Amino acid sequence: MNATQVIIRPVVSEKSYVLAAADKYTFRVHANAHKVQIRQAIEELFEVKVVNVHTMSVKSKPKRRGVTAGRSRSWKKAVVQVRPGDSIPIFQGLQGLEES
Repeated sequence: MNATQVIIRPVVSEKSYVLAAADKYTFRVHANAHKVQIRQAIEELFEVKVVNVHTMSVKSKPKRRGVTAGRSRSWKKAVVQVRPGDSIPIFQGLQGLEES
């Protein structure tokens, strides 16, 4: 599995904005990826030094649209802490919105 398959997309939420200020970035990752693969993928894609990786499985939730019932997908999330002074550029524009 290469780096672009491991990291699916960044998670955009209020909590991820707060964590980005503390050099912690949140990503949606492949369900079978482990911490070492996630660390290597982040370091390769964004050229930063990863200090710590926390992973968690986000469970599916029941959803309804009229009489049709179903469930959302379950997925895996990773919170990656980078070395102080390093930053991931895709989150830079988001922090500017937070201050407004």
